[in-house]
Amino acid sequence: MIDSFNKKRLNQISKKTRPVLYSIFRLVILLAISYIIIYPLLYMISSSLKTSSAFQDPSVLWIPKVFTTENFKIAIEAMDFKNAIISTLIFEMVSALIETATCAITAYGLARFNFPGKKLLTVMLILLIMVPSQMIIIPMTINFSQLDFLGVLKLMGGLFGKELRPNILDTALCFYLPSLFSVGLRSGILIFIYHQFFRGLPKELEEAAWIDGSAPPRTFIQIALPSSSVAIITVLVLSCVWHWNDYYLAVMYTSENFPLAVSLASLPQRLSLIGIWPGDIRNTLGVMAGCVMFVVPILIVYLFLQRKFIKSIDRVGITG
Repeated sequence: MIDSFNKKRLNQISKKTRPVLYSIFRLVILLAISYIIIYPLLYMISSSLKTSSAFQDPSVLWIPKVFTTENFKIAIEAMDFKNAIISTLIFEMVSALIETATCAITAYGLARFNFPGKKLLTVMLILLIMVPSQMIIIPMTINFSQLDFLGVLKLMGGLFGKELRPNILDTALCFYLPSLFSVGLRSGILIFIYHQFFRGLPKELEEAAWIDGSAPPRTFIQIALPSSSVAIITVLVLSCVWHWNDYYLAVMYTSENFPLAVSLASLPQRLSLIGIWPGDIRNTLGVMAGCVMFVVPILIVYLFLQRKFIKSIDRVGITG
């Protein structure tokens, strides 16, 4: 009797302690992962606020004895921060907004309508996801240097004896045109996200709108879009982050008025132009300050949208 009572008592205790132990274990794992992720950001912020002597002082780890903003002033001057942020907003962020809108239209057409060539377009969508931009950057750059549509302008130029193909490199059109035709920066993934969401919408909503006399464009604007706010938030955040971080396409399409990502990548060389050479502690601290200024704006946007973004990720079914 006593043994059976003790066994029941132990089972009861184990049932109560298992959730507690599991919660503690999960908390420890999350704290460890969070530290690994947040450590570089904390290190950058701490280093950017240190003087050269404090950075070399082994007794100063995280909180410097004297805070300074001189590193930020140096980074702002070297990066030409004002013009770089304006170029980022004009080239990249506007392109991200265009891409968010056009990918929704493309995905809605693929998800809701049957038409000749749909399977071919689906295959092209998969290729758009799989093929990296580095593989097609040369023909894209050549095409933008002599912009033409199906050779029409080249033919007309031959007839009139004049070059009619414009060079749109170093202009915003290099970024706007791919986004406008849903083939911009990682558009395939954004179309796929929209496509998965639109497939799950009840068709009865659209059929009711069609019975009431709504054409497909009006149905898309008044029925599909208001119902897809979670997918829009997901696509908008991903598109803005990817365009904000875009270095490769920006450096290929522009030779002046570089976006912020390009200015940050060349910051060590830019600092040497104002007499702060690589190897100098001030060069390292200036790079740290530049990284902080680059990360903070997009981080603030994410902090405001994180709850909706996480819910959106869960609703649209993105995994991995």
